[in-house]
Amino acid sequence: MSQVLTKCPKHCAKKGLNIDPKHYKKLIYAFSTFFLSILSLIFLVWVILHPSKPHFSLKEVNINQLNISAPHNLVNSSIQLTLLSNNPNKKVGIYYENLQVYASYKGQQISVDTSLPPFYQEHEETNFLSVDLVGNGMPVGPSLGYEVGRDKIAGKLVMSLKVSGRIRWKVGTWVSGQNRFDVNCVATMDFGSPVESSSLSTKQGTQCSTIV
Repeated sequence: MSQVLTKCPKHCAKKGLNIDPKHYKKLIYAFSTFFLSILSLIFLVWVILHPSKPHFSLKEVNINQLNISAPHNLVNSSIQLTLLSNNPNKKVGIYYENLQVYASYKGQQISVDTSLPPFYQEHEETNFLSVDLVGNGMPVGPSLGYEVGRDKIAGKLVMSLKVSGRIRWKVGTWVSGQNRFDVNCVATMDFGSPVESSSLSTKQGTQCSTIV
């Protein structure tokens, strides 16, 4: 019986198989086409829906304590506030995460960062957010005591309430990556007569600026 020998290319002999390089090119092309199609679909949905950033407004602020001790320039504060958060989108939901709130006066932080629990906001939904802000012995600049005294004489105090965190958009079952957002609300309160800062409050709704 004669023996039949079949020759194999060198690369086949080394690897034990013979694969056509064209097969790799087809796989790479198919994967690239699928990936680009998914990206195009997401971009198209994003452009069509064009989600709007959330709207925040300040409903109520109560300053129960705002004292600055000298000569160490330490502030003690106790502030209660209620924020109104609104999702203006008709087809886009919003996840709120890593929420932090604090109070600022004359550009200086006068309360510690207070965390809010994460939550999901449906289309065109509105939520109330109540926060208690506290600052015990927080160091501030030497000019802050002077600023408080000057505002007492003027009879008006202007304070900023800051909110920061991360949001994710939800369209159907698709959820976007995290986007940072910052909110700045300005509260203007009148000092009573006689001029004292032991307790101040305002219930005038104020629109806040939001940056995403």
